[in-house]
Amino acid sequence: MAVAIHIEGLTKVFEVGKSQVTAVDHLSLDVDEGEIFGFLGPNGAGKTTTIKMLLGLIFPTAGSATILGKDIGDIQVKREISYLPESPYFYDHLTGRELLDFYGRLFGLSAQVLKQRTDELLELVGLADAGGKSLRQYSKGMMQRIGIAQALVNDPKILFLDEPTSGLDAIARIEVRRIIQRLKEQGGKTVFLSSHQLLEVELVCDRVSIMNRGKLVRVGNVEQLLVGSDMEIIGEGIPEEGLARIRTLIPDARTQNGRLTAVHSDEEIIGQIIDIIRAHKGHIISLTPQRRTLEDLFVQTFKEEVRA
Repeated sequence: MAVAIHIEGLTKVFEVGKSQVTAVDHLSLDVDEGEIFGFLGPNGAGKTTTIKMLLGLIFPTAGSATILGKDIGDIQVKREISYLPESPYFYDHLTGRELLDFYGRLFGLSAQVLKQRTDELLELVGLADAGGKSLRQYSKGMMQRIGIAQALVNDPKILFLDEPTSGLDAIARIEVRRIIQRLKEQGGKTVFLSSHQLLEVELVCDRVSIMNRGKLVRVGNVEQLLVGSDMEIIGEGIPEEGLARIRTLIPDARTQNGRLTAVHSDEEIIGQIIDIIRAHKGHIISLTPQRRTLEDLFVQTFKEEVRA
């Protein structure tokens, strides 16, 4: 698979008075074409600074990056990318359709192409019936959706989204998530998504990375990262003598209606439980790896950082 974004040793140091603050510290990362990539981290981790360097809004102190094989300083790259900041500002006297027309003209789109593109985008973001309303009549969720439409007016290959669901209610978050998923399914676009909404990221992203204090601390496929070390074993038909032995190994093992449920991360302990069940003529119903949430992974990552 081709690489959409290649980052090598990217670093940004800010001068703050007489001291220096390293916002991004030798970041190296690849994002593949056509994937939805989650870029995570707490406030101050360096996420927005990284995005601004990739967009060419600020210059790196050291390191390099390419987008679609071109250096981030190449002006031609700007036609292939787009960006929706966390809190975009639009002229609220414009209608949704006029907004898209305005930005389309900035990209030099012809009137015919722009009309077709505007119709397609309003349909994509679910605002086909609201295109004639002024933006001051839009809800926050509608404003976020017209913002995504505006970011797509140049038909970019890579879309950078910074907190696209921030401050939205549950229904609006679902609508934005569906739009992002459709971008991949229908257009094969690469989406670089920075967000604090971990559940949204877990549901929509193919891969994620976690930043902390400017450093990359974890990156990988979402499903692989969320497979935890715990195993759940469920058994039944185990006499009380066998259950007593199991509780000495896993004190919080549960029994209900004759069925045992036990969870442990140690393979040796799980093996002993299996042997006990078999020795007492019980039945193993299932042995299942436990899937953690992205929030669990996020918390674990930072606990490990603190211990380090």
